[in-house]
Amino acid sequence: MALSFCGNNKCSNAYSVENGVLNNGCFVDALNLVPHVFLLFITFPILFIGWGSQSSKVQIHHNTWLHFPGHNLRWILTFTLLFVHVCEIAEGIVSNTRMESNHLHLFMPALMGFIAATTSVVYYHNIETANFPKLLLALFIYWILAFITKMIKLWKFAEESLGVKELRFCITALLVVLYGLLMAVEINVIRVRKYVFFANPQRVKPPEDLQDLGVRFLQPFVNLLSKATYWWMNPLIIGAHKRPIELKKIGKLPIAMRALTNYMRLKDSYEEQRKTEDPEKSPSIWKSMYRAFGGSILLSSTFRYMADLLGFAGPLCISGIVGNLHTNMTFGVFFMSSNELLKNTSVLAVLLFLALVLQRTFLQASYYVTIETGINLRGALLAMIYNKILRLSTSNMSMGEMTLGQINNLVAIETNQLMWFLFLCPNLWAMPVQIIMGVILLYYLLGNSALIGAGVILLLAPVQYLIATKLADTQKSTLDYSTDRLKKTTEILKGIKLLKLYAWENIFCDRVEETRGKELTSLKTFALYTSMSIFLNAAIPIAAVLATFVTHAYIEEVRLSPDKAFASLALFHILVTPLFLLSTVVRFAVKALVSVQKLSEFLQSDEIGDDSWRNGEMPMCLEVGKKYKYHGDTKVINRKDRYRMDNYEQPMRRQLRPTETEDVAVEVNDGFFTWGSNLSTLTDINIRIPTGQLTMIVGQVGCGKSSLLLAMLGEMQTISGKVYWSKLPDYEIFFDGSISKNRYSVAYAAQKSWLLNATVEENITFGSPFNKQRYKAVIDTCSLQPDIDLLPFGDQTEIGERGINLSGGQRQRICVARALYQNTNIVFLDDPFSALDIHLSDHLMQEGILKFLQDDKRTVVLVTHKLQYLIHADWIIAMKDGSVLREGTLKDIQTHDVELYEHWKTLMNRQDQELEKETEMESQTTLERKTLRRAFYSREAKNHIDDEDEEEEVEEDDDDNMSTTTSRRSKIQWKMCCRYLSSGGFLMVFLMVSSKLAKHSVMVAIDYWLAAWTSSNPFLGVLQHRSCVPVFIILCGAAIALCLITSLTVEFLGVAAATNLHHNLLNKIIHAPIRFFDVTPLGQILNRFSADTNIIDQHIPPTLESLTRSTLLCLSAIGVIAFVTPTFLIALVPLAVAFYFIQKYFRVASKDLQDLDDSTQLPLLCHFSETAEGLTTIRAFRHEARFKQRMLELTDTNNTAYLFLSAANRWLEVRTDYLGAVIVLTAAVAAIWSTSGPDVDQSGLVGLGLTYALTVTNYLNWVVRNLADLEVQMAAVKKVNSFLSTESENYEGSMDVSQVPEDWPQHGEIKIHDLCVRYDSMLKPVLKQVNAHINPGKLMKIKSNLKSIVIDGIDICKLPLQTLRSRLSIILQDPVLFSGSIRLNLDPERTCTDDRLWEALEIAQLKNMVKALPGGLDAVVTEGGENFSVGQRQLFCLARAFVRKSSILIMDEATASIDMATENILQKVVMTAFADRTVVTIAHLVSSILEAEQVLVFSSGTLVECDSAPNLLAQENSLFSILVRTHK
Repeated sequence: MALSFCGNNKCSNAYSVENGVLNNGCFVDALNLVPHVFLLFITFPILFIGWGSQSSKVQIHHNTWLHFPGHNLRWILTFTLLFVHVCEIAEGIVSNTRMESNHLHLFMPALMGFIAATTSVVYYHNIETANFPKLLLALFIYWILAFITKMIKLWKFAEESLGVKELRFCITALLVVLYGLLMAVEINVIRVRKYVFFANPQRVKPPEDLQDLGVRFLQPFVNLLSKATYWWMNPLIIGAHKRPIELKKIGKLPIAMRALTNYMRLKDSYEEQRKTEDPEKSPSIWKSMYRAFGGSILLSSTFRYMADLLGFAGPLCISGIVGNLHTNMTFGVFFMSSNELLKNTSVLAVLLFLALVLQRTFLQASYYVTIETGINLRGALLAMIYNKILRLSTSNMSMGEMTLGQINNLVAIETNQLMWFLFLCPNLWAMPVQIIMGVILLYYLLGNSALIGAGVILLLAPVQYLIATKLADTQKSTLDYSTDRLKKTTEILKGIKLLKLYAWENIFCDRVEETRGKELTSLKTFALYTSMSIFLNAAIPIAAVLATFVTHAYIEEVRLSPDKAFASLALFHILVTPLFLLSTVVRFAVKALVSVQKLSEFLQSDEIGDDSWRNGEMPMCLEVGKKYKYHGDTKVINRKDRYRMDNYEQPMRRQLRPTETEDVAVEVNDGFFTWGSNLSTLTDINIRIPTGQLTMIVGQVGCGKSSLLLAMLGEMQTISGKVYWSKLPDYEIFFDGSISKNRYSVAYAAQKSWLLNATVEENITFGSPFNKQRYKAVIDTCSLQPDIDLLPFGDQTEIGERGINLSGGQRQRICVARALYQNTNIVFLDDPFSALDIHLSDHLMQEGILKFLQDDKRTVVLVTHKLQYLIHADWIIAMKDGSVLREGTLKDIQTHDVELYEHWKTLMNRQDQELEKETEMESQTTLERKTLRRAFYSREAKNHIDDEDEEEEVEEDDDDNMSTTTSRRSKIQWKMCCRYLSSGGFLMVFLMVSSKLAKHSVMVAIDYWLAAWTSSNPFLGVLQHRSCVPVFIILCGAAIALCLITSLTVEFLGVAAATNLHHNLLNKIIHAPIRFFDVTPLGQILNRFSADTNIIDQHIPPTLESLTRSTLLCLSAIGVIAFVTPTFLIALVPLAVAFYFIQKYFRVASKDLQDLDDSTQLPLLCHFSETAEGLTTIRAFRHEARFKQRMLELTDTNNTAYLFLSAANRWLEVRTDYLGAVIVLTAAVAAIWSTSGPDVDQSGLVGLGLTYALTVTNYLNWVVRNLADLEVQMAAVKKVNSFLSTESENYEGSMDVSQVPEDWPQHGEIKIHDLCVRYDSMLKPVLKQVNAHINPGKLMKIKSNLKSIVIDGIDICKLPLQTLRSRLSIILQDPVLFSGSIRLNLDPERTCTDDRLWEALEIAQLKNMVKALPGGLDAVVTEGGENFSVGQRQLFCLARAFVRKSSILIMDEATASIDMATENILQKVVMTAFADRTVVTIAHLVSSILEAEQVLVFSSGTLVECDSAPNLLAQENSLFSILVRTHK
């Protein structure tokens, strides 16, 4: 047929205008073309010439973006307009097919309208981004013209008596409304912006966020299309392939999403309840959350409802397409009804496509809004919790009402539970609607039999809930066993040297394996329940379909048609999802209720009082049992029923109240203070701290010295009394910027050292401006320079959470340095010498306190036990049993309390004796520095080895180091997948693969049989309708059985792999050489046993199951579609290419963003625990505002990473969903074309193909998501595998165990021949050419590594390692005890009698102490032996050595870390109990080896002297005699 605008039918009057121009339908349609042509003519030059040239020269940055009034409404109206134009085109084309010749005017104006509407929105977007509203005038004219022309058309239709029954009339009426609304939007823009027709146009700047180029999260600011498709994420996700995404790249959050903004919203709604409701009643967190974030939840729920309702369009369209494949389309009239159009299969295919696109867009929008709201809520809750922590009463922490663990749980678990509940929240009200709608539609399609199927689903839903609760319980028990296993593993790793030297590693390894066995039993139960959950999810729809269709076959008289069958099948799949989710949502709702309860209790817990008295404004004054009241302030503070958050600024400095005496810095009158109980800890305190002088507080342990400091700082609860702080001179109060001394903060060094997870410099400056000269002076005063020099990056080294890589003394000195560096008037030092040796204590006293602080005229309050420093005190406060015993100068006390003074003198003499020992020894500080040097030296050696082996370097993980390294790019580690699967065992892998393939084959067979059963296929014609039922039942039964087998095999494959990997890892680590533990950080090894093992145990199996299921579903769907319509394969090629690139870019970006989320979460959690631990210090320094600000920054950083990760997931899902929609459209069109033949009825197969195409939409994104997750999780297998290549010690010797005499070594004779040893093949020898002979039974002192040595005639190199180590005894420098019983620590092999053990304890002088313990030998030893003192622990080690009865005892600096009394016991026992044995002592304390029968003196690894101690002392020039003289 020839083309003609008005048609070329000779009989028609298409071009006639006899009845008037406007009465010619073709002319009216032509008139409708005018506005569209006008718009295209005007806008194309501007778009292609104007912006084309501009964008080529200058990139328009997002800081110029702007939204004009009615932005979102315009986009929604334009999209609706496009949809109506599509309907108009479809109606025109279908109508045209019924005409004798082609009438282009039926669809051409609609097509041009579609192009014009698209152009209008592109044009508008460009105007908006450039903020140039004058060009909107063209759109305004277009809407007016389009509105007028459509009105004319509608008016003419009305004249012809056409109404709503005709589809074209409805479409035209809709277009008139839409053009009218768009015209109104345009008028509103002119009214608000006044860009035309007004004298003073309004100039509008872009939002504040967009002017800040650091804001990169653009979701709130982009246009609606970009919002819906996450188009603005493209540069980030595609760019990630070239360069890793770093924190700098994701920038800052918009103001509305920042933690502070959301905190203020939540706090306002929380406080509002207190005002409007009963003030005594605690505010509801639920109400606060609803008031603050209810709007967002409502929006998300609306999106969710729309998505769910559109979801039902899929099954209905399938029903329409399959049912109308062979409908005879005889449209006899020009104007058709809507019903007739909806019977056109091509139109239905397009509608199905549009419905899918819209449904997925709304669904992703709903997900995004809930996730954003959840993150905002979490940020607000974290700020709320943090502020409460800063106000927490110290007694809450010290009395155990609020533990650090509880606070960490609130931060890490409870806030996340609420966030996850918010994520799932819309499901609560969306799911019932979805279920009801589904059941109604099923009933409409199938009648009563549908209710049977729905009943099956509803009956099995409670079973799913039951399994979900069992899963949660099993997970808890698994966690308990896991914690216990990790505790035992940590103990082994900490005491590995002792275990190896005693040959006990296998015994303790078995202890871990025993706990692991219990953990695995729990894991198997967990795997079973998980399998059941997966099985039910897969089996319920099969069971429902089986019940429904079999019932339908026997009950209903009407034969089941393909359209109803496959529409029902799709509906059943829709129904299962909400029911499966229901159990999860209910579980999370219960958890959320518990979390809110815990949060509520925490927010109502006690707070410290208002510390305005610290500013000198008023005294702290409290009466017993009364509420806080202050002078000049009528406000009553009830600590139980009040929650207050200060502003994030420092408190305003108020006018100060003068006190009675200006020379007193702090004064306490009639003070009674308590830690929360009714009994007062401090009673009748009357003290004064003189300004600018050194005040010392002394007394016995536990007499309340530290409590007194905290009482003055306002940390204790005051029963009665007053604390006065003196005022500042006026010039210092209002002097802004650089106040010389800040009276409002007190430099406080707590007894227990507290460090930040930051650099040494940041710990010392503590937020104060850096002053190089002052900083250096403080470093020298605290003797920190030698320690700093040892650190790899000097004072820029991060010293780890709680300073874990420094010794106690080093931590203490950094805390003192912090107090000294702060420019405050008052300094409180709480026992700063406790962890320091005498040299450092003296240096700190002289240089730091007496010189640095006193020269600066600062008021110093020093709590100490070192009574020798009392002579330097200007004022002394002596305490006893919580009250002040005496106050005054030393001279006053000497005069008025002679008894106390004499007591002090006695104590000082005793301390001097202790000091003699300390002075003789190599100082504690020197030993600490040696440990530090060894630690970093080992680390460097390890790094050196790793650098040479690139593969090793790749296998080291980022999160094992504290310094951030560049994240590495990686592809899916197929090698690691194979390693993981091989660990699970060949049989399990074979079972999994074969059962998965069989299951999906049977699933396809069920649906194919259903298609054959319901179609009128010729070869099934002879079969009766009901004869197909038995085959259908058999297939469904087989599918349900296979579902069970597949779910079980995957989970138990995971358990088998986890079992083997952990067993191999433990054995490799336990049998690694000691050198491995020297060069590998303990944290890194523990990470393999904790985080990585947890991923392998619990995370990989479900990911693997989900990945294989999603992949096979997609492949089987594509296979079925290709089988039904082979032409689909042509379209599959571009779709596959698009999918490949989407997943390729997403996986890389997702991994980077996942890493960023993980790496930003840890500092946030650390900051909370640091703050809770250092509360008193932070409050003393008055640094609350700075710490709050830091918390907000860390929260926002973590939230940014999480939001970008969420947006990336949405980016992927939108694209894969749209791809899925294209697959459905392609499958539908291909099916319609392929079944256009007159004789072939393939409606059943078409239904089959379309149903499968719908499943692709659901599962495509899961394939990519699971691939990305598996890639991240396989890193854990890789890290564990890297340790499996560790070389084990050579346990085999050339001699057989049977050749070694039972009683060897009998005499203890040791011969050393040309011994040359080194720690590592990469390092230089530490002992060179050593030759020595040690006679049996001698006490000999040496410092060496005992290797390649002959003992009692046997070369130890030839002995099996276990045999050699089991025949020697050793006492190490650091005492090592393991948790368990005393018996386990003395004799883990269980070979000795109780009498032997008691004898050993008696020799070590521990018998009486152990007898007094409950259980005696079976008394409990806590982790690390913490329930015994260091001295007692070392004596236990001595008893352990005696139990072994070896003729050779090696003591490696065994007295270095014990007190004088314990050392005397140890020396005495060695001289008596070990008199008949060869004792080799490695010592630094010269006085302890003067009795030695043989002394070996080493210098730089070479033996320089070897003789008895008296002989060496007789030689004046001998190195030994020089050492003895030096240490005297």
